[in-house]
Amino acid sequence: MKRILLAGVLGGLAAFVWSAFSHMVLPLGEAGVRALPAESKVLESLRGSVPEAGLYLFPAPSDTSPEAQAQWMERHRTGPVGLLVYKPVGGEFSFPRYLAIELLTNILAATLAAVLLGRVSGGYLQRALAVAALGLFAWLSISLSYWNWYGFPTIFILAEGLDQVAGWFLAGLVIARVMPGRSLS
Repeated sequence: MKRILLAGVLGGLAAFVWSAFSHMVLPLGEAGVRALPAESKVLESLRGSVPEAGLYLFPAPSDTSPEAQAQWMERHRTGPVGLLVYKPVGGEFSFPRYLAIELLTNILAATLAAVLLGRVSGGYLQRALAVAALGLFAWLSISLSYWNWYGFPTIFILAEGLDQVAGWFLAGLVIARVMPGRSLS
């Protein structure tokens, strides 16, 4: 158990450091992200028409009747189409708090990877690649769905894939070093 926790903490730190590097040094964290044109006008409109925090999809389907579905499909075809994460009141931005939560989630994910890796046989590189495959799995199952259903920019999704696979490969190198592999017999 101590070895799993050590592997989780060290692997989580490796993933965290990679993420910091990929977002602060490499352009991966900004790929496909743009500033909102005419931000003040858009925000003024949002303040006046969207009172509650939430995740908003537009155009939103109104009901399931064939007529309503046809109208929605036409509105979707002609646009605009989007997804908006919205908070009407911002609040304090706490970089240390966000970093602490990010580190904690990386450690939790790496601990899960360590538990799984403790049950995998194979050589060091093979086991590190197994952890990278977890990053690929997450990207395929989550990020590609966002690209498919919500139109996330392709460059954003590709950068996210590179970030996830590379970060979890590096974490895998650390975890595989700490966690002994199962014997092949």
